[in-house]
Amino acid sequence: MVEEERPGERPELRAFFPETAPPAVLSERVTAYTNGLTALGFGAVGRPRVTPLEDTGWADAWREHFRPIIVGRRFVVTPPWETPDASDRIVLVIEPGRAFGTGHHGSTAGCLEAIERAVGFAAPGQALDLGTGSGILAIALARLGVARVLAVDEDPDAIAAATTNADRNGVGAAVECRVDDAATLDVGQVPLVVANLITAAHRRLADRYARYVAPSGRLILSGILGAEAAEIAQMMRARGWRPDRAVARVGWSTLPFTGRT
Repeated sequence: MVEEERPGERPELRAFFPETAPPAVLSERVTAYTNGLTALGFGAVGRPRVTPLEDTGWADAWREHFRPIIVGRRFVVTPPWETPDASDRIVLVIEPGRAFGTGHHGSTAGCLEAIERAVGFAAPGQALDLGTGSGILAIALARLGVARVLAVDEDPDAIAAATTNADRNGVGAAVECRVDDAATLDVGQVPLVVANLITAAHRRLADRYARYVAPSGRLILSGILGAEAAEIAQMMRARGWRPDRAVARVGWSTLPFTGRT
């Protein structure tokens, strides 16, 4: 699925489906689904347009749009098939596979910037990455000097991608990738926790985060739409977290917090 928003036009969501149903049936099913969202109060949407696509290797076509990208003051993110220009930046080589996280999305980019600010030049000994996806954030932490990073995700495909990417970046020994649920994770407290999840997940985990962050430790929350940032910030302040300077990127917010002493 691809989100598209052009100036002066309504946002559009493009979704790609296999040929498992005739176009008319697919249109009816999508319409029934969006009508259900409207009934739940998410607002009205237009009827879907269904268009057949020529089979031209769509599985690999996305690679044309995944180019090296500079993020923050210290990172450049690149796919394995590209060679970025020589610089003094930390190179993160990421092949997302079926997982989320290439650095191009506003939530990932904002998280990388918040991470480099939180780590600075005195990296903590341990960190936890909840919802690791491609492993990009865990790898960035390790490349910044964090000795041990636990990266968890409920999706086995994501963990497979994260494990491969950690090895590809030479930090396989520092990054442990594990299939696990952030809501029931059994780990000790660490100085830094990063969670690039959707807002609904942050609401569900709000009381759980304190179990993972050591006293006076740092918590970085991302995957939050700009319009939802104030709500999440207030929710966390009510639980004793002290907000730090937020990072806003193309409609997405990353919210850093410091825990109670």
